[in-house]
Amino acid sequence: MSDALTCGVHHVGLAVPDLDAALGFFQDCLGWQLVGRDEAYPAAFVSDGSVMVTLWRVADPATAGSFDRRANVGLHHLALAVADEAALLAAFEKVRRHRGVEVEFAPGPIRAGVDRKHFICAMPGGLRIEFVPRT
Repeated sequence: MSDALTCGVHHVGLAVPDLDAALGFFQDCLGWQLVGRDEAYPAAFVSDGSVMVTLWRVADPATAGSFDRRANVGLHHLALAVADEAALLAAFEKVRRHRGVEVEFAPGPIRAGVDRKHFICAMPGGLRIEFVPRT
């Protein structure tokens, strides 16, 4: 696509109810590195070396509404790549044990008739994360 004005994703911003819980998921569970913090916002910036995710704490977590993927316009889910199916299974085992994670479904075919597998969970705070092998 030589005519494209862009060259990939720089970062994805996620609004979360609990910044520390979200940060723990990315750092402790997924092994991402903290790139920076802004306590005044408050926000934290994490990266896996390929993509950066900005985590912003909503102003009032007690009154923040959760996203309904079937009714609201917005981020349906964030899909993260893993190296292969073995990495997918390893990620699933670690993610499913992380505090505050709700597994939507275990690794299985992306769709009928396809061998490639994936899984989706809700990270702490309820945002949907999909894991998909690159190969």
